[in-house]
Amino acid sequence: MRAVTFQAPRSVRVEERAEPELVARDDAVVAVEASGICGSDLHIFHGRVKIEPGFTIGHEFVGTVLAAGDNVTRVKTGDRVLGCFHSACGSCFFCLRGAYHKCDRMRVFGHGELLGGLQGTQAEQALVPMANLTLRAVPPGLSDEVALFAGDVMGTGYHAVVSSDIAPGDSVAVLGLGPVGLCAVQAALAAGAGPVLAIDTVPARLEVAASFGAVAVHLTEESPREVVKRLTDGRGVDAAIDAVGHPDALDLAIRLARKAGTVVAIGVYAERCEVHMGLVWIKALTLKSGHANVIAHVDRVLGLLESGALDPSPLVTHHMALDDASEAYELYDRREALKIVLRP
Repeated sequence: MRAVTFQAPRSVRVEERAEPELVARDDAVVAVEASGICGSDLHIFHGRVKIEPGFTIGHEFVGTVLAAGDNVTRVKTGDRVLGCFHSACGSCFFCLRGAYHKCDRMRVFGHGELLGGLQGTQAEQALVPMANLTLRAVPPGLSDEVALFAGDVMGTGYHAVVSSDIAPGDSVAVLGLGPVGLCAVQAALAAGAGPVLAIDTVPARLEVAASFGAVAVHLTEESPREVVKRLTDGRGVDAAIDAVGHPDALDLAIRLARKAGTVVAIGVYAERCEVHMGLVWIKALTLKSGHANVIAHVDRVLGLLESGALDPSPLVTHHMALDDASEAYELYDRREALKIVLRP
């Protein structure tokens, strides 16, 4: 089968790989019909997240179950399914407390040996461990490109909003309007937040956020701090979401949040980061971080997608063939695409 493999920083290639086979009784094999390129894939592409050359990348997928082990009960051969970006066992200390993203046996698709050695899903087929939790049946009528978001990007944006503990009428600032940030904007609005400020430097992304109902704020042509003060009677926002994964974004999020507010760092951090703990302390902020607990949210997110309460379809700007993955990564790296869906 064909698969997109990491070769070196800024170099990916489509190569032939052996088709996966069931290993454990709770494994499934899925024929991938759509996969996405994600911001965290770009971290791998840049060499920021270390991975072995030749490893198959990608962690978002929709497809059809080709085979399922005897212990797989939630889906069956022939079912149309989506996959979460990571697996979870459902029975360890952390899973029993609902922290599936911290499962002792958690493995992330397409992130190399460091995160479990699970080959990625930008391929014609994928091996899916612990399929009862990792896979979900796609509701009838939900398109591949919309369902794709439930297992990572919309799940991550939704997780950021849930972690913010916002209530209807609360103010929110989202820093960074990549797909995750824009999904967080949608999720915040769907939760009844307002105003929701969307901060970035890319005009097209600001326009998308505004079309959702957010207050678009240009990072450098405006003063986000002054806009926040004006819209919150000088208090600051109830919750600030860093969807960038950069120290400058985190610092701004801390400064935008009101006293006793919440800052959620959902962007990827792979290096040390200096945090102004004096500000965090004096403002009595709650700071939350880490990758998203997507498995905990996937069923609710699917319901919101099916109802139309959340609709990420405007974020899909490109459909490309799996064989054109190298071109797709270059396009995404130049920020000329919001979301690219690859098809075999």
